[in-house]
Amino acid sequence: MVFVSPSKGRMSFDEAFADLIAYIQEQPDAQYKIIVGTDSQVTDGVTCFVTALIVHRLGKGARYYYTRERETMGRSLRQRIYYETSRSLGLASQLTEKLAENGYADLNVEIHLDVGERGETRDLIREVVGMVSGSGFDARIKPDSYGASTVADKYTK
Repeated sequence: MVFVSPSKGRMSFDEAFADLIAYIQEQPDAQYKIIVGTDSQVTDGVTCFVTALIVHRLGKGARYYYTRERETMGRSLRQRIYYETSRSLGLASQLTEKLAENGYADLNVEIHLDVGERGETRDLIREVVGMVSGSGFDARIKPDSYGASTVADKYTK
């Protein structure tokens, strides 16, 4: 999986993880939120999925990385939302494991879902929030899911 950092370019998961840890070590006494969110966009029959990994230094900025995948297979909205959720869960699980191996097990990972009370996705909220909480992660939906609806969304176009 190849990640892109807007400031540092292409990097592997391990390089992105090392950069995330270096960011935390710059100000170890600050409070941090680790966020994973996925969004997708269909254009001309091609679906672009973007998963963002964000380290938010509360009140003092953030750093993020994203990975992009395109597919030509058509999916319904329900299938796309499930796939977005599973991509986020996969990265969050990988990240949680790596954080624990490196002495950062106390950092919680939040998953931001691209669903909200308004719009076509409202019927899916309970299902995808259940998937995320059942996997041991905190879930956020719109308007609080900026990891998916702002950061990841920016790179789906």
